[in-house]
Amino acid sequence: MRRVDLNADVGESFGAYTIGDDAAVLDVVTSASVACGFHAGDPTVMTKTVRAATARGVVVGAHVGYRDLQGFGRRLLAVAPAELTADIIYQLGALAGIARSVDSQVRFVKPHGALYNAAAADPEVARSVVDAVVAFDRSLPLLTLAGSAVVEVAAALGVTTIAECFADRAYTSAGSLVARTVPGAVIDGADVVVARALAMATGEPIETLDGARLRIDASSMCVHGDTAGAADLARRIRAALTAAGVQLKPFA
Repeated sequence: MRRVDLNADVGESFGAYTIGDDAAVLDVVTSASVACGFHAGDPTVMTKTVRAATARGVVVGAHVGYRDLQGFGRRLLAVAPAELTADIIYQLGALAGIARSVDSQVRFVKPHGALYNAAAADPEVARSVVDAVVAFDRSLPLLTLAGSAVVEVAAALGVTTIAECFADRAYTSAGSLVARTVPGAVIDGADVVVARALAMATGEPIETLDGARLRIDASSMCVHGDTAGAADLARRIRAALTAAGVQLKPFA
């Protein structure tokens, strides 16, 4: 039986601003990447999100990003390697402390947005991310884009990586995500997203934005929690995978 983790990026509200329906999303997914306060989230949101995930048996991970609340962590920033490593350790410590306060724990790490894409393509950024994991807790697996630069860097330093795919994002023929500034980068239409999710989970190719056919070998599939209708989309994906005989199970 094929097995896949269904994860979502959650905890991205801030203060009086609510982003996404985390409670509904957490009813569906098996893992949750919780924003750690740099690109989104705040201590109250983090606590509420970790508590809600833990109550549902959803595995908690740290969704670390650039220090960019205004840009939601989706702007590429020029950050010195040592500073970036320290920023990530800071975020890991914050979420780990909150998790401990509600009898939970951080079980994996996932970079967010621009940091995720930069680490996938740039070995120097990847090294900063991996160095942070090594310094904080080498046993934490790192969720990353399948085939990215992080995989090789992490392997050299003894950190486990988990390959991730995205049901609602367009890919290039090289296997990278299409930049959000490009039309068509975010897949519209629930039927299309569900079909792509099913294909990826069962080893079938998907169509890239440039018309190629691409197979993605991944153990975890992401649904963005800030996408409109994310909870309903996650339910449909889960139902389609289950009907196809795919087992939903957290990787951590």
